[in-house]
Amino acid sequence: MASTFDLSKILENNPVLSLKKQIAYTIKLTIPGIIAQISSIIMQYIDASMAGKLGADASAAIGLTASSTWVLGSLSNALCLGFTVQVSHSTGAGNKKESKTIFFNSILCTLIFSFFLALLSAVISPYLPFWLGSTSRINTDATWYFLIFGLSTPLFITVYLMSGMLQCSGNMKLPAIMNALMCFMDVAFNWLFIFKLNLGVKGAALGTAASAFVTAAGLFYYTVFKNDYLKLKCREILKTKFAVIKKAVKIALPVGLESTAFTGALVVVARMIAPLGSAALAANSFATTAEALCYMPGYGVQESAITLVGQSTGAKRDDLTKSFSVITLLLGIGLMSLAAVVMWFACPLVFSFLTPDQEIQALSVKVLRIELFCEPFYAAAIVSSGALRGKGDTFIPGLMSLFSLWVVRLGLSALLITDYKLTGIWIAMTAELCFRGIILMLRLFCFKKKAG
Repeated sequence: MASTFDLSKILENNPVLSLKKQIAYTIKLTIPGIIAQISSIIMQYIDASMAGKLGADASAAIGLTASSTWVLGSLSNALCLGFTVQVSHSTGAGNKKESKTIFFNSILCTLIFSFFLALLSAVISPYLPFWLGSTSRINTDATWYFLIFGLSTPLFITVYLMSGMLQCSGNMKLPAIMNALMCFMDVAFNWLFIFKLNLGVKGAALGTAASAFVTAAGLFYYTVFKNDYLKLKCREILKTKFAVIKKAVKIALPVGLESTAFTGALVVVARMIAPLGSAALAANSFATTAEALCYMPGYGVQESAITLVGQSTGAKRDDLTKSFSVITLLLGIGLMSLAAVVMWFACPLVFSFLTPDQEIQALSVKVLRIELFCEPFYAAAIVSSGALRGKGDTFIPGLMSLFSLWVVRLGLSALLITDYKLTGIWIAMTAELCFRGIILMLRLFCFKKKAG
């Protein structure tokens, strides 16, 4: 079986794709995606554990700004998705020229947007810790961490875009390899900046930025100059195509609003948790980081769902669109359920690795074990969202997620935090994730929405 997935070529040889082959292609595309996603969370573990050795305040500074850095990442990812979904459709239709046109326009738009986000980050970074209600002793570290991360946005958006373009054109392997290498580089750079150069929290941000720079450069070079489906040649005349940009915005805007609302809700939650003290802030940050090992496999499946469903939509094969949706959904639920069981028993060891503070360890274990019960529903939400995005259906699912986050999660959080403190926040999260998984599955299978 080929190392890449190009549905148009596959269907040329055999229009009937058996269930066995569909499952095989799904697994083949999912494994690199999972590796890439797990590598990204390992980078968070590296930052958290290395900074954790500097004390609870350092961990709290990173945890305080985590939700705000996610806003930058989610906005960047959303815009990239607007273009990568179009490439998956053009690949499924076998239109290489259209893929290159989309790719060219995506580079122009995402770089302009990323520089805007970097400038915005520089402007708001001195004020952000105060807006989030932090204590004065962690304000400086929190400001520096967010500033450095924000200025690195062009690097991260390049990684997102090039990885997404390769994945949606069927190459899942190279992005996985490069993201895995980024983890090893993050360890080396963090060790250099945090400990050898004694830069503390600033060093954690600089180490991540440096590893992103190397990864972005490698992915950019391969995608632009070497990839057969996407490489841009000087002799080819590539123009700005506003129809492509307009469609990208149409796809990306609901996703961006959804992602911003999600991370915005996390900012509100961080504001709720801040008065509970550094221990609660650090425990919430560590539990969130540890939980990511459970849901990262789901996001790996989501990437394959976008590719498989997107190319099936481009090929106008409704039968494959539905079957790939079901296969990826079941795979995501199975993997995340298994991960939740493993994490239930492993989380005390995980938290002992992340921090030496016994109080933070105990609180982290308590809240995480509450949330692990909803992982099957969280998997359903993640994979259903990916399949819907592959079809180009983002507006209604975005509204559903907005309601779930801002009404269900924040409403329950406000009710429960007074009596149950941090535990109440995680109970609210658990209930909301179950609700979101159910409504997005209903959208995926009960409503038909054509792309474009």
